[in-house]
Amino acid sequence: MQHSNNKYILVINGKPEGPFSVDELKERTLRPGDFVKTPEMPDYKEAHEIAELRQVFHFKQQSVIPQYFAGLDQRMLAGALDLLAVSGIYIVLGFTAVLVMTDRESRIVIALSLLVLIPVTNFIYHVVMESSDKQATWGKQVLKIKVCDMEGKRISAGTAFIRNFCKLFSFLPLFIGYLLIFFNKQQQCLHDMIAGTLVMKDRLI
Repeated sequence: MQHSNNKYILVINGKPEGPFSVDELKERTLRPGDFVKTPEMPDYKEAHEIAELRQVFHFKQQSVIPQYFAGLDQRMLAGALDLLAVSGIYIVLGFTAVLVMTDRESRIVIALSLLVLIPVTNFIYHVVMESSDKQATWGKQVLKIKVCDMEGKRISAGTAFIRNFCKLFSFLPLFIGYLLIFFNKQQQCLHDMIAGTLVMKDRLI
């Protein structure tokens, strides 16, 4: 069987070593739970998560249970970045339209439209991005956190819809649903509990 030319950095006793070829990994008796990455990969993965290594070593892909969870501060900062990005686009467009239009009624309509369009677009944006391959909005990607199910897997668009819709229950009353994050080990807010989701950090080595 011909292998690719990929080289893998292997974590040995907590320290990254290599890179090693696939044949060299064979000599080191690579295990499914060993952390590896190519120089191009942004983060380490367990060996069984990588298709090439599963094929070569006959590993069975296992569920990777999340261990590191995003705190409320990271969530709020990511949300602020996303809202700023979405709002910024509409504000620029609205400001441009206001400059063109001269009558007062049209300007009021534009302003009221923004009050509807911004939250609706922000909602759709979150549903689409959290159920995408990235599993994260732009703000979450900046902070290196992502949304997943209870086994660390990508969620469906339906689950993302439920999660974001149920944020209404986390907001009201008095953000109590968000404060639940301080009372459970997996740092779930109320909408996470309802949807069966987690917000996990990139694993740390």
